[in-house]
Amino acid sequence: MKPLDPRLIRHARAARDYMALTAALGLIMSVAVVFQAVVAANLIGALASGREVGPGWLRNGLIALAGIVALRVAVAWAQERFAHRAATDTIAQLRGAVLERVVALGPRFEAEGGAAKAAQLVTRGLDALDPYFTRYLPQLLMVVTVTPILLVVAGFVDWIAALIMFATIPLIPVFMVLIGRLTEAYSARRLRTMTQLGAQLMDLITGLATLKALGREKGPARRVRELSLAHQKATFATVRVAFLSGAALELIATLSVALVAVSVGLRLQAGRMDLTDGLAIIMIAPEIYLPLRNVGAHFHASANGLAASNRAFDLLALPLPPAGARPAPDLAGATIVFEGVSVRAAGRDYHAPADLGFTLPPASLTALTGPNGAGKSTAAAVALGLIRPDGGRVLVRPADGGPALDLAEIDPASWWAQIAWTPQRPVLLAGTVLQNLLEDYDRTPELTADVEAAARAAAFDTVVAELPDGWQTRIGQGGVGLSVGQRQRLALARAFLEAKPLVILDEPTAHLDAASEARILESIAALPAQGRTVLLIAHRPTLIDQAQRSVPVASEAFSEATP
Repeated sequence: MKPLDPRLIRHARAARDYMALTAALGLIMSVAVVFQAVVAANLIGALASGREVGPGWLRNGLIALAGIVALRVAVAWAQERFAHRAATDTIAQLRGAVLERVVALGPRFEAEGGAAKAAQLVTRGLDALDPYFTRYLPQLLMVVTVTPILLVVAGFVDWIAALIMFATIPLIPVFMVLIGRLTEAYSARRLRTMTQLGAQLMDLITGLATLKALGREKGPARRVRELSLAHQKATFATVRVAFLSGAALELIATLSVALVAVSVGLRLQAGRMDLTDGLAIIMIAPEIYLPLRNVGAHFHASANGLAASNRAFDLLALPLPPAGARPAPDLAGATIVFEGVSVRAAGRDYHAPADLGFTLPPASLTALTGPNGAGKSTAAAVALGLIRPDGGRVLVRPADGGPALDLAEIDPASWWAQIAWTPQRPVLLAGTVLQNLLEDYDRTPELTADVEAAARAAAFDTVVAELPDGWQTRIGQGGVGLSVGQRQRLALARAFLEAKPLVILDEPTAHLDAASEARILESIAALPAQGRTVLLIAHRPTLIDQAQRSVPVASEAFSEATP
């Protein structure tokens, strides 16, 4: 485990600024320590030797000493304050980078369990970086600034004591390396068990409704208990190593300072050393070892954060799927063709869908049908440009008769700008109902006739009528919650309002009652007449009957199981 990972400096600007500030404060601290030792040694040496000094000299010395102590307190306060700020900013920057990478990696990464691990990492995992910034990193920078400067100063005062410190200082890093290797293994194991526990809990929360319906909600309790016990054992093992290593490093530092003190004492007794120089060396010696002692003491508190940051950097290093650069053609009147599209199922050795081929004519309504797990939602993700197929391709033929374009060559942003997509479980963001519908969270949008018409088409007007503040009701985090069916109707109203040329609907009536379903089916059936191409993922016969044509989707797993 590296004491300072260069990737942290590269990915987080706050870390770079903080290191520069800490290095500057370390230089100030070095000067303050030297002056404090010199002033205190002169004061004590003059009083102990009985040398006559005036009251003004003594007063000025005490004032200087108090000023130096105040300066050290101010430097320590500044380090603490900016350390917390840098930790907060760096963690926020890493979280943002990880979330952006997870989104860019796409649904395949999420389906393979990457999203659950990333969620645990950006919530609890990266929080462990706080001790690293507030405790460990300042002392590490002090080691490379304060310790060498004070050692050089000690060499000018007494070369024998400086030689003793120069010989004993390497013992602390050597023991830190040996202990750090053991700590790294314990910290990695603790993070691994915490990640497994977090991923298991997220899976349970996501599928709790299904487990409840099947009467299996208590089944995974034993597995969660085993993971929590494993996490508890790994945490206590790390704590034990921290206590033992801290005691060992303290012993080495104490013995090293004792060697310097004994050497100084013997030479003072023999009259071969000045009292003022001896006092200065004895005061400087502990300050030389102090950053090293603190690094060892805080290393274990920061080890968990370093392990989490390593996981974050590994995730950020994952290659992104290649994205096209050509602008998307106008999808109004365009034809979309699936040619033998196959996508490997997440964590499986088969394709779902497998060898899927069909055509989406302009201004048509096509339904993808098939059993669960056949790959219908994956096919929709391919049409959205979120997943690149492992086999086959998707062609876009413009209405003007121009050359067909491979979807893999098209810029995703220009492609998404022409698509209205409604997933099975739409997400609500904190804001009013109207802001969620218009996707405008920066201002207060106005209610128009088009918005009301889209709400009626999606049977969402009845939902709005039941809300306490109507369109201005706050929903999402900190507001009123909506059921899955109500969220689905909100997303459908958004799709009807946007008037995009390509509409992709994933089970748009799965969570609706019969009356709402009838209104929405009528609205969906009217979309091709508006010149919009519709791709449905359908299970319900009532939804399939609305389609002008249906395309069966199959996976290799189902085809192999079918005689």
